[in-house]
Amino acid sequence: MKVGRGEVVLVDYPFSDRTGSKVRPCVVVQSDRNNQRLHDTIVVTISSRSQQAGEPTHLIVDVATPAGQQSGLLFTSTIQCSNILTVDTDFILRKIGTLDVDAMLRLDDCLRAALGIA
Repeated sequence: MKVGRGEVVLVDYPFSDRTGSKVRPCVVVQSDRNNQRLHDTIVVTISSRSQQAGEPTHLIVDVATPAGQQSGLLFTSTIQCSNILTVDTDFILRKIGTLDVDAMLRLDDCLRAALGIA
């Protein structure tokens, strides 16, 4: 499945110990140029838990807002840029929404914090 940067997708996400997987929402953060030419994409996870919401590597998506509704998420959630994964696009089950330009700019800041890029 071809995806675009900023799309919210459902991924058959592998456990880090490789004992199984779980379907979970993620945001595509890889560039569209690479999304068009590669069969893999880079995603960050989304969690409905918000305990770490104050972290510079996390972004809250409030589904009560128009931008949050555009994401396709069912619950107010936290995008976790500290949890980055490259996945084969065959593991992407479907697209559920997109993040708006403002959210993507804030997400870029979270990615920089997660990767230690000034």
